[in-house]
Amino acid sequence: MKNDILKVLISEDEIKEIIKRLGKQITKDYMGKDLVVIGLLKGCNPFMADLIRQIDLKLDVDYLAVSSYAGTSSTGDVKIRLDLNQSVLGRDVLIAEDIVDTGATITTIKKLLLHRGAKSVKIVTLLDKPAGRLMECYPEYIGTEVPNEFVVGYGLDFNEKYRNLPYVGVLKPAAYEKWGELCKNKINHKHQKENLIF
Repeated sequence: MKNDILKVLISEDEIKEIIKRLGKQITKDYMGKDLVVIGLLKGCNPFMADLIRQIDLKLDVDYLAVSSYAGTSSTGDVKIRLDLNQSVLGRDVLIAEDIVDTGATITTIKKLLLHRGAKSVKIVTLLDKPAGRLMECYPEYIGTEVPNEFVVGYGLDFNEKYRNLPYVGVLKPAAYEKWGELCKNKINHKHQKENLIF
């Protein structure tokens, strides 16, 4: 798995420092507020688990499962696969994201939560990729910016793989080209079988 990584962008130690900084700022900003931290599954898991332990406040945790990626690119078509278990009415919401890329997913979710009556909705993201923006989106809390490359690790995946890497790295092109070839071969195999049937 590690052999598929071209380079490490953010090390384990750097991630820890980023999360401490974010947690300290969020603790200060949300003092005395009714905070609910909402994670966007599945990528938020490592980041959110570490982040909430650095927020020295009473808070609630909930999750939304949404998707907008196919392969290495965001489709912009946001699908909600799992909804919240609690109301956000009158509450201060902080959305925890692993990465803000096109801005499509997070903008849609922010609008949805405000429509449901949240008092405020802000975004905390480990990674910000402004070069990938398709929609205007400005997270209030940013861990660090990353270049317009396909990154994996620490919750970020390529077709559900690499989430368990303890750092954030750039995936070698060969890793996703290999996947593309595999898909092409499966399609060709399917067509060959269909030709045999007819």
